[in-house]
Amino acid sequence: MNTDEKMTGDLFEVDKRLSLKPVVDFNSYLRSAFGDGPCTCMRCTASKGDETDYAFQHTFTFDGRPTHRRFATTAGSDVLQVLKKAWLSYTKVELPLSGVLTLDTVKDFVDPQLHKRLAPLFLASGLVKDVEGELQVQPQAA
Repeated sequence: MNTDEKMTGDLFEVDKRLSLKPVVDFNSYLRSAFGDGPCTCMRCTASKGDETDYAFQHTFTFDGRPTHRRFATTAGSDVLQVLKKAWLSYTKVELPLSGVLTLDTVKDFVDPQLHKRLAPLFLASGLVKDVEGELQVQPQAA
């Protein structure tokens, strides 16, 4: 097989790790972590959607449409649980529970159309904190 054939073959090969159950489950979780429309919790309703004083964001815009975080299933511990399983399954090493979360590694096993949901979910759940542009895993979430 010549070099051109090897390169062409690589384009069509799918990483089998992407079909592992924990990875598929994480992608499904990420799809369902947000609901349609702006947040309608009592706090958002009372403030008419002004989230200025909120520690964590409730309403997000993806693809030009407002969405809200589903609080019942997206606490930091919930996000960490599914992320740890997918990370271990994909990378074969444990997710570091402190320090910088390598978002590029997470993106490797997340459907490209869901990439824009990662940082907002991680930040809004309290799993990570943005420290000088880096996502730092928070010890209380671990």
